This record gives sequence, structure tokens and C-alpha cells, in this order.
Amino acid sequence: MGKYFGTDGFRGEANKNLTFEHAVKIGRFLGWYYGKRSEKKCKVVIGKDTRRSSYMFEYALCTGLMASGADAYIMHVTTTPSVAYITRVDDFDCGIMISASHNPFYDNGIKLLNGNGEKMDEETIEMVENYIDGTLEIPLAEREEIGRTIDYVSGRNRYIGYLISMSKYSFKDVKVGLDVANGAAWSIAKSVFDALGAKTYVINDEPNGVNINTDCGSTHIEHLQKFVVEKGLDIGFAYDGDADRCLCVDEKGNVVTGDHILYIYGLYMKERGKLLNNKVVTTVMSNFGLYKALDKVDIEYEKTKVGDKYVYENMVQNGHRIGGEQSGHIIFTKYATTGDGILTSLKMMEVMLAKEKKMSELAAPVVFYPQVLKNVRVKSKPDAQNDPDVQAAVAKVAEELGDDGRILVRESGTEPVIRVMVEAGSDETCEKYVDQVIEVIKEKGHLA
Repeated sequence: MGKYFGTDGFRGEANKNLTFEHAVKIGRFLGWYYGKRSEKKCKVVIGKDTRRSSYMFEYALCTGLMASGADAYIMHVTTTPSVAYITRVDDFDCGIMISASHNPFYDNGIKLLNGNGEKMDEETIEMVENYIDGTLEIPLAEREEIGRTIDYVSGRNRYIGYLISMSKYSFKDVKVGLDVANGAAWSIAKSVFDALGAKTYVINDEPNGVNINTDCGSTHIEHLQKFVVEKGLDIGFAYDGDADRCLCVDEKGNVVTGDHILYIYGLYMKERGKLLNNKVVTTVMSNFGLYKALDKVDIEYEKTKVGDKYVYENMVQNGHRIGGEQSGHIIFTKYATTGDGILTSLKMMEVMLAKEKKMSELAAPVVFYPQVLKNVRVKSKPDAQNDPDVQAAVAKVAEELGDDGRILVRESGTEPVIRVMVEAGSDETCEKYVDQVIEVIKEKGHLA
């Protein structure tokens, strides 16, 4: 991770950590950098979520791009995966999404995508950061070289058409609930489900700039759980602010997590001979119950660091077709380069209709193990993590758990914190082993 950009873009509170000036400079650099690499006029496509500050950042980015000679194509309020899709299929030099995903409205973020619709490479990100810090001079465009903005809502509409084309089945008479989190899915999701014939019921679809993710969406799925049960719906789907993740609610009101989705669709692919390499890619935070369920159906798995960026990199390097996170970032590399919440919904509908089973039946084999995770504030994350006595304590817990659980100790990517997590057969067992390791961290003097 760089000085400004983390695993999911440059994120911070609007006009505090992430300012209007930052956005202008990002636009200035990208317009110049991609413009000098091509004989054609540089073209950059931009999407945004519904946050109040997204409009400010949109204009700031456009100003910077035009000043450096690029044309900025504006998709308006749309999802991160739609920007990734349009960047790739419409031959843009790069794409920009303005969103802080599941964060509160006062935060925002700038996500950069390369011409293939993938997260931009670290080398280019480093050059962007150098320009922000003033270590690079970039000329201004002049005369006919100055760029312009182009309304590109047609790109969003084409993405909606692409999603509709993904479905092999009519959703006629299926009662579907959608929680669009007052975010980017607001302008897309219902149109897709309506077009496919579903009886669509939507909540949290009145964005006002300050209510995105507020007590709604995938981070507050309890509201969709209640809604599905009260309305007698067949299935519910909840998205986050930029709709790159999706969680489900079955007909009984139970949450179906990203881990369940990986199992359900991974098995569906295997049964049809589509699961290349017979592997599902997860992060280290997936529940032990997922791995137990995958073992029973002879599906192998790989584990990456936390972050859909690392999941995608593993999938591309090894030719895997499905991967994701428990939080609902699910990547289908045949169809997308990012997690796509609405696409994930459609894939879950496909399995339900193809197998003629309710979602509760499809998810039942994944039985979650109790989990306890505690954060320990430390003076030095590497010192605490690499302490021989701490490592010995972790190894001892792993040995005692055997095949009946697991322990994971990892550094936070954003805080001076070590996370200690145990999954086992009971909450009491989890608590005991987590506290056992934390006590060693404390005894060795690592606490901040």
C-alpha cells in the first residue's frame, strides 16, 4: 500500500484526508500520463455513488483531466463494477470510481482502474502519489488540446443490458427483496430484476446525499431480514454503497454470507464441469465451516490476504473462476474483473431456479463455527507478530484445536492493531484461546 492509496483506492473523510485538490491532481496526472502514451485523445470514464461529496470530486477529477488534455466521460450515479465493465468494453484508457464503498456518507474514495477494468497497478499508483506530493511537473494542455466532458449515461444503460443478458432464466413470479443502501445500486438493480420478470420489492432507495449506508444495506442486513419475512418473499439481496458486494437473505430470514455464496456457486460450477482447477479462492477470514463444507464435496480452495484485490490477483495468476470474501465481494472472472453485487444476485437466482431449491436448502451445508476476534493495540505490529513466544503460543493453540478449529493472528492494514481470531466448536473455547494468546502479547510488553 502507498502513502495515499490502499487496497481499495484513496479513501478518507471528504475535504479532510481526501480533498478537492487531491482529486484535481489525480485527474491532472491521469490525463497527462495516458495522453502521452497514445496517439489518440485520452479518454477516461468516471462513475460515482450517491454521497454529497461525490459531485464535488467528480467535477474536480474532470477539471484535472481536461486541464491535462483528456476527455472525461461521465456515467453519473452508477456502480463500481459498471465502471470496470465499461472501461474494458468501450476501450477507455482508464476508469475512475468515486466511492467509499460501505463507509459512512462523510467519507469518500477514488478508485482507479486500468484499461482492462482491473485495479490499477502499484507502479502507476506510485507515480500518482509522487505527483500529489509535488515531485513531478506536468504541463497544462493548451488550445485545441484542452479536454472536454461528455455525458455517458448510455454506458450505464448498456451495463444494465449486459446484466439482463446474464440470466438464463425468467424470474417470473419470484418475489425478490432488494436493499440498495441508498447507494449506487439504486439506479440499476430494480431495473434489472423488473426486466427479468421478478416481483421486485425495494427498500432504502431514496438517496439524499447523506443517507448512503446509514442503517441499511449489507452492513445492516437485519432490516432486509425483517422485510423478507414480513412480505413473505422468496429471497432478498443487500448491497453496499457502490454495489460491489452482495449478501443474501433466505426465505426464512437467515443471512447468506459471501462464504455461503462461494460454496453454493462453487458446487453448482463443479456439478456442471465449469469449476476450472476444482478450486475456490477465499481470504484467510473465511469461516472454518466453509472449508469443512467444501471438503465434503471434494472442492479445493486457496486462501489469500484480506482484500478482493488479492483474491483477484490469485484468480488471474492461477486461472481460477470464482473467489471472494465473506463480506460479499464475489468475483466471477468469466464475467467481471471486480466484485459485482448485482451480478452475484443474478447468479444466486440462477442456482435457485436451476436446482429448483430454496436458498435455505442451498446454504444449509455451510455450518458456521463460532468465532471470536479481538483487536490488540500494540507498539509495533511486526515486533508483536514475530515475537517467538507469541508464535509459540499461536502454534500451541493450533495444535490443541487440531481439525476442530483454527487460529489466525494478523496485522491490521490501517491501524496499529494485531487481530487475534479463533474459530472452534463453542464461544467459550474461542474466548479461552484468544485470551491465551493476548496474555502472551501482554506479558512480552507489546501493548501500546
